[in-house]
Order: sequence, then structure tokens, then C-alpha cells
Amino acid sequence: MQANGAGGGQQPPPPQGPAGPELGCLAAQNGEASSGSAAGEQLAHANGLLPSASAANSSGGSSSPGGLSVNNGVSAAAELGGGGGGSALKKKKRLSQSDEDVIRLIGQHLHGLGLNQTVDLLMQESGCRLEHPSATKFRNHVMEGEWDKAENDLNELKPLVHSPHAIVRMKFLLLQQKYLEYLEDGKVLEALQVLRCELTPLKYNTDRIHVLSGYLMCSHAEDLRAKAEWEGKGTASRSKLLDKLQTYLPPSVMLPPRRLQNLLRQAVELQRDRCLYHNTKLDNNLDSVSLLIDHVCSRRHFKTKASTLSSTQPIVPTYCRGLRSVCGAPYMLQCLGIMRKQFPCYTQQILTEHCNEVWFCKFSNDGTKLATGSKDTTVIIWQVDPDTHQLKLLKTLEGHAYGVSYIAWSPDDNYLVACGPDDCSELWLWNVQTGELRTKMSQSHEDSLTSVAWNPDGKRFVTGGQRGQFYQCDLDGNLLDSWEGVRVQCLWCLSDGKTVLASDTHQRIRGYNFEDLTDRNIVQEDHPIMSFTISKNGRLALLNVATQGVHLWDLQDRVLVRKYQGVTQGFYTIHSCFGGHNEDFIASGSEDHKVYIWHKRSELPIAELTGHTRTVNCVSWNPQIPSMMASASDDGTVRIWGPAPFIDNQDIEEECSSMDS
Repeated sequence: MQANGAGGGQQPPPPQGPAGPELGCLAAQNGEASSGSAAGEQLAHANGLLPSASAANSSGGSSSPGGLSVNNGVSAAAELGGGGGGSALKKKKRLSQSDEDVIRLIGQHLHGLGLNQTVDLLMQESGCRLEHPSATKFRNHVMEGEWDKAENDLNELKPLVHSPHAIVRMKFLLLQQKYLEYLEDGKVLEALQVLRCELTPLKYNTDRIHVLSGYLMCSHAEDLRAKAEWEGKGTASRSKLLDKLQTYLPPSVMLPPRRLQNLLRQAVELQRDRCLYHNTKLDNNLDSVSLLIDHVCSRRHFKTKASTLSSTQPIVPTYCRGLRSVCGAPYMLQCLGIMRKQFPCYTQQILTEHCNEVWFCKFSNDGTKLATGSKDTTVIIWQVDPDTHQLKLLKTLEGHAYGVSYIAWSPDDNYLVACGPDDCSELWLWNVQTGELRTKMSQSHEDSLTSVAWNPDGKRFVTGGQRGQFYQCDLDGNLLDSWEGVRVQCLWCLSDGKTVLASDTHQRIRGYNFEDLTDRNIVQEDHPIMSFTISKNGRLALLNVATQGVHLWDLQDRVLVRKYQGVTQGFYTIHSCFGGHNEDFIASGSEDHKVYIWHKRSELPIAELTGHTRTVNCVSWNPQIPSMMASASDDGTVRIWGPAPFIDNQDIEEECSSMDS
């Protein structure tokens, strides 16, 4: 018996019974058979997966490569009938459209796993059809390389296709595969016939036809496959062709390939996207997640006393503060477990080598070093251990008479530029590898060089200050260009190598082009912009605004996206940063001695990190180690934040209970 209902005899008329007329799927709706024989015939036609002629003649239910199976009998249908030929199946409730869609999705997935008899049973019992019979014939003919029959199938599918041009495109793809297979088989004359008499008359994509004609010069099959970037004759290339052809057919006729897997993958990605604490590399492989539960970063809770996690405060109040408005203790407990595995929320190391206020810190682009600048006139370079993530002092760069308030790494991390506060007219260019001073630059004693940014080529940098200086220089400190009268607060070079963004004393960020000497307004705030930084893709700008806090701007649309709450920002210069995998997080220091962390999409902080005893001037998230962050403070220390050690459930619950009381 041919389970998919192809050829070989006339199909019996639909059974008449208590079901009445067809209920939107097939005449065999919900399997209302009155005999084993009738049930077998209905099973054969239930899912509309008609085998090709060659498959129909095979015995034992074999299936063609990539095509659809041929069932080997009606035993399953007889079982559905209770074992007796005369027993009728019960009438079932009419399925909704969404139910039918789910059944079709499941059927497609099962078919991909080779469970073809199960698919037949599912379609017979539900009364649904996996795909249109004409689409099934078309699929089988494509997979078997029967191109003439596949072209005839296109004529049957034409009324079902919404766009009249789609049939032409589909025919072109079919003939292209036919042409390439002839060439691979050495049938040059037949291939030339396809090119001249079938492809060219379509008058479609003539550029591609010219490319195809060039393949006639290929000396052997390997050369053809390499030049055409084609897998060669067989299941792989035909499956790829079928995927392209399916895009032109409505899903009611033929489901898009791997539709259920795609929907599940989208659901997983959406849940990850909405997770405020997700800080690991995205993996789109469904085998890496469980589909049985919703996404949670980590449900593990770790073993150690909470009181040991910070020298100043238990870690539980640090995490949960800011979450109490939206959750109770059980949710806090879950949040703690989520954050602990990947999140920089625990003081792993305190660097105390500076002997005065630490104004700035910045990780190198490769994440292997940290530079810190202090009021004590030094820059310290720290080495990050790749295994333990501990930092050790590598070099101390001395001689910055006014202190160091800003640091910028060159794109290749070979050089470091250090700037001072407002009354400093000099900047220092250091060779990081040797620890030698390459250039000490000063154009005028009246200058104020407080900010610097590297051009992406690593051969130039721009610098400026609030006294109206704005220079572009080379590595030897030679002045290349200047822009007069711009009182610069902070600078950033965009990846185009031409545009420099500068915040100024007019509460705005403007774009300056040193090549054509043009400028334009990009961001306008109502209060002074103390500092800003740009995301890696150049789309978002993160601003620390006096008395307002941290603002996120979209530079392309030139709109304010979000204002982040919690941070205390007066008129001190505080530097915030993007961080984590995909830069999904934002961190900032604060005048209330804390470090605040937000998810980019959430205005409320997801973590408040305590430990510093004075204003936190700067935070820097390691660009290569998403679980590592540094903060610099007026208390003279630099704190290195990382994932918390193990903590016990009971300890967390006790801490949360004490907070509630």
C-alpha cells in the first residue's frame, strides 16, 4: 500500500458519515473510516505527501533521497480502528487553525528525523495535510533530479503562488541546477542546449547566464564545483535548491524548511534577550539549552558565607538593593544565583599602590593590561593573569606633574597617552612595551589638554581642553591640524577615520571632520556633559550629565533612548562604560561611593556594588573578559570586580529575611 497516495489506481470517494462535509483539512477528516480497508486508503492520502513514480514502485516502504517515505501498509490504520475492520473511529472536535499549524510543524520535524510512518499516522488521525499534494510531487521530483517532471509540477503550483514572477524565478533555479549537473556529468551538448533554449528565453538574470556560460570552459568536475561554489550533483545541492524554491511558495502549500527549529531558536534568543543578567557568549545551537524550561542564566546557588564576600558589607544587600521595589525575597534569592556565575559583582582584588586619589582606569583593547592614573602623578600599568584573573604591577610611569585624569590606549595597545586636569598644558605619549616616554607634547603654556582620542589607524590622535584648544597630532607630537575656539570636555574618534566627536561647554556633542573642515550637531543636552563613551558599533553614546546622571543616546537617530536611575552625579567628572558580552550592560561610578550596573534596556540598576569609601571616578569593563571590571576612586584604591564565590541557599535566605525585618 502506498501510504502517501500516489498514482496506481483511482482514489476512493470521501467517506460519508456523521462528520458531514469536509472540516477544512481533508475528506478523511479525523479518520472517520468504517472499515480497515477504507482506513488504509485514508492513511495513504492523509498527509498529501505523494511519492514519485519511481518511489511508488519500490517495495517495503522505501523513500527517495531527501524525499518522502512510502508506507508499507495499513496495519497502523487498522490498529486505529481497534483491530476490527468494521469498527468506526470516533468523531473528533474540529481543530483550530493554530492546532493545525502545530500539527504540521511537528509533522515536518518528525519527517526530518525519518519517522515517516509516525507522520502518516499523525496526519491521518488529525485529518490534516502536511503540505499540498502538488508540492509533495514537486519536492520528490527535485530531489530525484527529474527536471522535466519538476517543471510540469510548477504549472500545477502556479495558481497557488501569489507572485506571477515567482514561477519564473523558480524555473530559473531548476534549470540552473539541471545545467550544472549536465556539465558535471560531461554532457556538454545537453548543458549547452539548456543554456540556449531554456535558460536564455526566460530573459531573467542575464548577468547570471553569462556567468553560467563561463562554466563551459571548466576542464573537470572539481574545477566546476570550485568556480560555481556548488556542492555537486546529489542530495546536498538539491536540498539547498529546494530550500531556495520553498521561499517562493506560501506556507499553506509547503512549509519553510526547518520551521519548528527556527521558531524554537527565536524563542530561546528572545528569552536571552530579555534576561537582564545574561553575560555569556550567545550560542544559537538548540542542543546547548533545555527546551523544557524557560531561560535562566544560572539556578545554581553557591557555598560560602555571605559575610565573607565583602570587607565592608554582606553581598546580599549589595545585589538586592534596587530590586526590592519589584520583587520580594524569593526573587532576590533567584537574582543572586543568576548573577553569581558570570557577573562582576564581588571585589576580587584591591589595588592600593597609588598614594592619592585615583582619577582614571582603562583596560587595554586586548584585555591583558589595565592602566590607572592618579593625582599622585603616576600611571601604573597592571598585567592581567589569564588564568587567575589577578592583577600584578607591571610598570610605573612617572613625571605627570599635575596628576593623570585621562588615559587612552592606542588601537594596537603599544602606546598610551596620558592627560592631566584643567590646568595641565601637557600630555605624555608612552611606549607601553619599553616603559619609555616617546613624546611630551605642549603647544602653549596657556593650553588645557584634558582629553585625548586615537584615530583608528593608530598613527594619529586628537586632543583638546576647555580653553579652546583642539588639535590633531602624529606620534611625535607634531601638529597636523587644529580647530580653533572649540572648548572640549571629552573626545572620541569614530571608526570611519574621519569624524571626531567632541562634547563642549555648550552642553552638546558635535561631529568634526578634519579632512573637509565641516562640523555638525549630533547631541544636545540641557546640562553639561561631563564625559561620554561610544559603543563598539558606533551607534550608541553613553553620557554622564551633570546633576542628571547617565543618559543613553542613539547617534544614528539622534534621540535620547534612556535615562538611568540611581547614580549620584554632580559636577565631578565621572566616566561610565559599556560592558559584558555584546555590550549589554552599562556601569558607572557615583558620588555616593558606589558602582552602579544596569542592563542596557532597563532604567533601574540591577546591581549596586559597595566597598569604596569616596567618590568612584571611573569604571572600566574588560573587553575580553566579560566577568571582570575595574573601578577607580578618590579613596586611593582600584577595585577589581569579578564573579562571587560559592554561597549557600540558607545564608542568602537568612540575609534576605533580615533585610525584610
